Amino acid sequence: MPARKQAQPWFRVYVAVFAAALLIAIFAGPIADTDFWWHLRTGQWIAQQHRLPVPDPFAYTTGAGMVARFNLTHEWLAQLAMYGVYAAGGFTGVALARAVLLAAVCGMAGWIAARISQGFWRGILAALAASSVMAAFAADRPALVTFLGVAVFLALLEGRRGVWALPAIALVWANCHSGFFLGWIVVAAYAARDRKLWPVAACTVAASLANPNTYHVFEVLAAYRHSAVNTSLIEWQPPSWWGRPYGFNLLLYGAAAVLAMNWRRVRVEHWIVFLAFAAASLTAFRNLPLLAVIAPALIAAYAAPRIAIPALAVVAATGAMYWRAPDPSLAEWTVPAAAADFAASRQLPGKFFNTYEQGGYWIWRGERVFIDGRALSDRAFEDSQQILFNKGSAADAVTGPRKELLDRYGIETVAMNAIEPASGALYPLALALGNPADEEWQLAYEDTQELVFVRHAPPGFPVLANKFARVLRHLNAECAYDIENAPDMPVCARTLADYWMRNQAWAPARQMLRLYLAHRDDPAAAAALARLP
Repeated sequence: MPARKQAQPWFRVYVAVFAAALLIAIFAGPIADTDFWWHLRTGQWIAQQHRLPVPDPFAYTTGAGMVARFNLTHEWLAQLAMYGVYAAGGFTGVALARAVLLAAVCGMAGWIAARISQGFWRGILAALAASSVMAAFAADRPALVTFLGVAVFLALLEGRRGVWALPAIALVWANCHSGFFLGWIVVAAYAARDRKLWPVAACTVAASLANPNTYHVFEVLAAYRHSAVNTSLIEWQPPSWWGRPYGFNLLLYGAAAVLAMNWRRVRVEHWIVFLAFAAASLTAFRNLPLLAVIAPALIAAYAAPRIAIPALAVVAATGAMYWRAPDPSLAEWTVPAAAADFAASRQLPGKFFNTYEQGGYWIWRGERVFIDGRALSDRAFEDSQQILFNKGSAADAVTGPRKELLDRYGIETVAMNAIEPASGALYPLALALGNPADEEWQLAYEDTQELVFVRHAPPGFPVLANKFARVLRHLNAECAYDIENAPDMPVCARTLADYWMRNQAWAPARQMLRLYLAHRDDPAAAAALARLP
């Protein structure tokens, strides 16, 4: 017996180290988030210019006003740190830093669970349960600092050690990401029943106001709810009551049930934090990780071990759908690198138009863009959608509102993907610029990822012949390339199959339906394939 007791702490150390390594491996995927690029370029610009990027140096359509200034400045310190990591370790360094940061968030969630429940195994499972949600948010963005900040605040306040570090942490947090006010909620929740924390809470709030936008985050968040850009993005939409990541739904319902059944002994701070983070998560998909930090600990603390352990294990298992072999590198298929090389080797004419999702990469490559993920101008976003889809006029022609906007902005170069990757939507602008009846626009470059069109090509500027045939071939090639690299997103093939069937092009329709059905069970698509001539 004595030997067993001596070995047990070492065994727990081995288990904890293994769990930490597993968490890092889960989060060590390739860099694929399109917003990463404008964060990186902003950090580089700040490092070189020694000031905040106001006015906007990267887009020619940026609006004026509080929201634009806020979006340009509220993440400056995280962007600078991101560039520092890149300068020291390249893309691999960035991906590994992200993996360690997210593993730390989950590790702290597990530590909180172990401390409250006094159960080692519940702590391990709580960390893995948190990862089932966090794995869906393994993107290289400053928002990760907010998830870390919430976890650190909770850990320090639960441990009641180092609480006077909270103001300093809040100061750093407030200059890394606008989610710093969530720290106010956490510290206020614990101060609600411990008056000794009131001075700490006051200093924490005061310190966090030392940021470029002071308290204006609340005005901006209210404006976000009415923004044409933000309301169109999935991350700002409420999550499904049952859908991926399933770990979130299980944690939400599980924690709510456990708290309700044990309401008499639930500490007031746990009620406050749970209700606040559940409300935030149900408001916007991007907030789901907040609940993932606290809910596993509440299940571990207030459910009986015979219930908590299997429940947390089930939640942790749902994260397996996100597990991939570690690959801390750049997902090159997500960026039009070859097209950017082409643009760098030519003097592209006039103003530059790009799609929303590619704006960040074009900023990184030195182009002054029309639109990007910083959400700086609702008008620019709405105009970009009109240019892409030409609502109210011919979708496949440069006429009506599309032509008026291209002329008004002085756009002479268009670099674009023909398909929106997430939704699989076809951008008809590609068909309009490739329309053989339009002699104003020429195709200058084409590969499986990108099309580059120029208007009134300067003398000696190389252009490609048979532009319409090239564009049509490009559609299937781009979709097939996207599916090859992201097999779980085959919707573009269904979209193109419908396009080809409407135009009675049976061969490419058959190709796309077969590609779609190879990745998705869809009886309607199978029936459409069977009916093709």
